[in-house]
Amino acid sequence: MSDASIPSSDNSEDEFNDDLDLSTLDDAELTAQMHDDLYDGMGEEIGEGTQILLGRGWSAEETLNKALVAGMKVVGDDFRDGILFVPEVLLAANAMKVGMEILRPLLAETGVEAVGRVVIGTVKGDIHDIGKNLVGMMLEGAGFEVVDLGINTDVDSFLDALDEHNADILGMSALLTTTMPYMKVVIDTLIERGKRDDYIVIVGGAPLNEEFSLAVGADAYCSDAAIAAETAKTLVDERRAALAAS
Repeated sequence: MSDASIPSSDNSEDEFNDDLDLSTLDDAELTAQMHDDLYDGMGEEIGEGTQILLGRGWSAEETLNKALVAGMKVVGDDFRDGILFVPEVLLAANAMKVGMEILRPLLAETGVEAVGRVVIGTVKGDIHDIGKNLVGMMLEGAGFEVVDLGINTDVDSFLDALDEHNADILGMSALLTTTMPYMKVVIDTLIERGKRDDYIVIVGGAPLNEEFSLAVGADAYCSDAAIAAETAKTLVDERRAALAAS
């Protein structure tokens, strides 16, 4: 995987990548190359690799999990560990979207279930969305179906979307300290309507912390997009295991 901070003495690596014919790689080599291409944000190559795997008889689900989700996990891990930063992760996520545009209709046709469904939005009064957008991309990269309500989202919009999409998770974001309390408004409304236990609630944003998350009644606070994706997967798995055991 490339490291932009290390200068190259020549252009041999770039020339190699330009000359590389993905169709000549076997399946293992191709998926490994796609992981590298995701890491480097190379959308065109991800689209080409996705089409090649499908042409070789790979299912949409197998291509998603082994080529795209596995590659985005590396991106997420390095983002969490401070090796990658937001601009680089956005490039990787945009490359992932190229592959997803190819796979999404195929997944729908075959009835493949997503890992889970997430409704996310920036709360009412807040128009910041970079962090939320990154969380949405990382969740999709982890195999979730994401419904993004955008910015300035009120309680009725959140609740209507949760019901309409039969969501597993509600994700709320805030960047302003003045809008943070609105998260409690949404959670309290869920309680009032007897629906709080129907959903996992995750909150995030620069001014938030674990203490605030507990105070408003959320299930988890996530400090960044990679942790959000990991937390969402863990909580959905735990919830389903508990339901199966009951």
